[in-house]
Amino acid sequence: MRLIGHLAEKTGAQTFSDFLCVEGIPNEVEADQEGWAVWVHAEEDVGKAKDLLSEFRSNPSAQKYQNRSVEAEQIKHREQLDEAKARNRYFDRARLFQQVRPYRLGPLTVMLVAVCIGVTLYSRFGKNHAFLEPLWITPFTFEGAYIKWVPGLTEIKHGEIWRLITPIFIHLNLPHLIFNVLAMLDLGSMIESRQSSGRLALLVLFLAIISNLAQYSLDWPRLNAGNPAFGGISGVAYGLIGYIWMKSKFDPASGFYLHPQTVLIMLIFFVLCFTPVLPGIANGAHAAGLVVGVGWGFVSAKWANRK
Repeated sequence: MRLIGHLAEKTGAQTFSDFLCVEGIPNEVEADQEGWAVWVHAEEDVGKAKDLLSEFRSNPSAQKYQNRSVEAEQIKHREQLDEAKARNRYFDRARLFQQVRPYRLGPLTVMLVAVCIGVTLYSRFGKNHAFLEPLWITPFTFEGAYIKWVPGLTEIKHGEIWRLITPIFIHLNLPHLIFNVLAMLDLGSMIESRQSSGRLALLVLFLAIISNLAQYSLDWPRLNAGNPAFGGISGVAYGLIGYIWMKSKFDPASGFYLHPQTVLIMLIFFVLCFTPVLPGIANGAHAAGLVVGVGWGFVSAKWANRK
């Protein structure tokens, strides 16, 4: 990259950067001791970029520089998609695993996955009822083929608020655990690497509470049944998919990317769970998590674009 000059203010530097992008000149701006440095990627663009910078300095409020940010973001997003498609067409054995996950596993993600695995194994996939009793959203007992519980979430109302969250750590079979662990490792680590562990923690807590309450309230197809015998972190995973999907679509600068085939598979699986093909699925948690994640991601993307 070549440095072509400096601008005094961040707003002006970003405006000029967007203008260059629209003019077909890839560039970057960054702060240094002299103000905001403007860097051009290609050597052949340096001369033209310097001339454009001189014009901008003479009249930065000209109409041609205004309202270029949206167009610039669209161009950058298309370039990111083209690069991603190119990477998908190119397989280098030495970079195989790097292409699968081009970011490090996040510490919070690893901790959440470890808790899911630990709870599942220690409970012997749900057979250790005494261990799981304080983790369900509300306690219940077995009476033959039926379960019995006190409705109204009385334990939570009396202070056991962790029950709003802990059902996400309960998995009763190996395929359920493996699917959720793989999804969380990918989605959670992406959010931690692109944003922060704090943002992931906030998302997980909110999605866990909403998806657990939704599943408790909706025992498909009967409404308000309040069945407490459910578990799994898939409601959170669906929420993270929805969040990343909206961020990648409406806020390309966020760095999130979700392959269209991933979205398609997720939606097909989501629909199949409501059919006899895949019975016994926590559809209330999936639906609530997805809706909340999509809404959160969309609002977050729009807010980022406003700033």
